[in-house]
Amino acid sequence: MTADVSSYRPISNLSVLSKLLERLVARQLLHFLTSTNLLPSLQSGFHPGHSTETAILHVISELLLAVDHGDFAALTLLDLSAAFDTVDHDILTERLQTSFGIDGSALKWFQSYLLGRTQYVRRGAVCSLVVHLLCGVPQGSVLGPILFILYTADVVTLVLKFGLAPHLYADDTQIYGACLPANVDVFLSNVNECLSAVAEWMHSNRLQLNSEKTEFLWCTTTCRQHRLPTTGPIIGSSSIEPSSSARDLGVFIDSDLSMETHVK
Repeated sequence: MTADVSSYRPISNLSVLSKLLERLVARQLLHFLTSTNLLPSLQSGFHPGHSTETAILHVISELLLAVDHGDFAALTLLDLSAAFDTVDHDILTERLQTSFGIDGSALKWFQSYLLGRTQYVRRGAVCSLVVHLLCGVPQGSVLGPILFILYTADVVTLVLKFGLAPHLYADDTQIYGACLPANVDVFLSNVNECLSAVAEWMHSNRLQLNSEKTEFLWCTTTCRQHRLPTTGPIIGSSSIEPSSSARDLGVFIDSDLSMETHVK
């Protein structure tokens, strides 16, 4: 058991009746979002017919196509600190209403679901003081992850504005793109601008982007590895060094896209 406090996450202790009610609401909510085409198309988390496998296959396929065309490809894997615990209730409520058309008694139900929760820490027989939660969606709940992907849906539109491709799975954000080898400096500058905009959006929405755990990968064929840039993007005051391989949704991706690290 690790002694690092930041490694632990609170899990909501929910009754069986509560989870049954959540499943009914989640079914209606997903049906509404799917039928009205409001569910983010580039978000594979809790999207019917999508999974971590479809997300990984989509991203690797795009990277392979770019490399086959002779381009340099780049993949950025963003990491959020305690993502589910920092969701602002007021911002989420407004987003449900303005972006997804949830209003009236349905919106009041979601407000009731989010507000009034408490938490405490227990170690053995010793318990901390009970505190009221001012933000966050319940971890271990049925609705929590769905509400989170609606909260972060605008990230997709933001990344697309910079000509890069996003793909999300819950709180895991992948941003990738490609360029001609001669245009790598311009491309990296564009990536920097995109990541700065994403970081600013995260900050304004109370989410914490963890630059220390964010990974960046340049991709090309084995014989052209020596031509890859040795520098990566900058997020805030942190420079992200390019990696030779990175773990994405449980799969290791190599810079030459050989999957050798994952196979080993």
